[in-house]
Amino acid sequence: MFSKHVTKDISAYCQGELSSEESKVFAEHIISCVKCRTKFEEIKLGIKLAEQLPRLSAPDSLWQEVDALLGKEPAPVSTVSWPRRMAIAAAVLLAVSIGAVWLYNSRKPSGWQVTRLGGAPRIGSETISASGSLAIGEWLETDANSRALIAVGSIGNVEIDENTRVRLLATQPTEHRLELARGKMSARIWAPPRLFFVDTPSAVAADLGCEYTLEVNDHGAGRLSVTSGWVALQSKERESIVPAGASCETELGKGPGTPYFDDSTPEFKNALRDFDKAPGNGTGALASILSQSRPRDTLTLYHLLPRVNEEDRMHVYEKMAGLVPPPDGVTCEGVLKLDQKMLQQWRSSLETVWGPGGKGLPKNMKEWKLLKKGGDPKFFGKDGAK
Repeated sequence: MFSKHVTKDISAYCQGELSSEESKVFAEHIISCVKCRTKFEEIKLGIKLAEQLPRLSAPDSLWQEVDALLGKEPAPVSTVSWPRRMAIAAAVLLAVSIGAVWLYNSRKPSGWQVTRLGGAPRIGSETISASGSLAIGEWLETDANSRALIAVGSIGNVEIDENTRVRLLATQPTEHRLELARGKMSARIWAPPRLFFVDTPSAVAADLGCEYTLEVNDHGAGRLSVTSGWVALQSKERESIVPAGASCETELGKGPGTPYFDDSTPEFKNALRDFDKAPGNGTGALASILSQSRPRDTLTLYHLLPRVNEEDRMHVYEKMAGLVPPPDGVTCEGVLKLDQKMLQQWRSSLETVWGPGGKGLPKNMKEWKLLKKGGDPKFFGKDGAK
């Protein structure tokens, strides 16, 4: 199916050596190709493990024995025991690993490029005249009259709106991370899933290959709106998966709320907000949500399953099953027990109605591009409209 795999480019991609266009091509292929994505995940894991290795210094006596074993000084075999040889081999491997980590660290980019889009954005106390560099740990801040654009390495860009404060937390092959303290940002990322993260006071946004806007108010609450692809909103207690055309609100101390489609009725959204504020006392709100649910709103109902009590879970299940019957192998009993395998199986089936126009979610970056152009009848109908 794939005429050209990209495994030979994985190292260059991880080191940030590909151009923006090359990175886009790489990411599109990784998302679509299981073979290359598996190899990429293996290398990403290896880098992550290497980064965690401690920096240790071996004793001089050990290095003398290493030199002897390498042939610089002949050493009688009887003077070096087998356990000692194993220790020496481990030390050699450790030294190689430390060298690899040092080489990676020495080649890491020092920061992300920032371009002024208007006004006088600042990095720290310095005003950006045309462009600047945002280093790890530094804050970028805009006032009521300024905006900026951040180049996220070679994997995308983030537009920073007025009255916004963001900080660069990490940039490495296994993780690119920003902190959004307040304000609004719009991200366009073409990386493989779960490489780009944004920390907010109430949740973490994990990119799954997408475009989205993220807002945080002065009280730490936020709102995520996805325009293409997927985003996972995470906290210690829960996770909300948000597809294109949907939004999710977050609250300080509670984490992500329940996602909903933007074309839901105002009554549906208001009932959902009431439920999220007081899920234990939200019987009336839940009844209103269920009564107004469309097949596409199974996105919301799916996320409600683990967030309601056992009695209400039956009502949610019955509504979902009436809108989109569960596939073979998914039982009422299993769903009520929150069997993860069954829930994942039903979710895969539900995704066919969560896509634009209820015609299924795109399966790769090529389909996302066609979707965004509005010309693919698979998602928009023959006339190009929803």
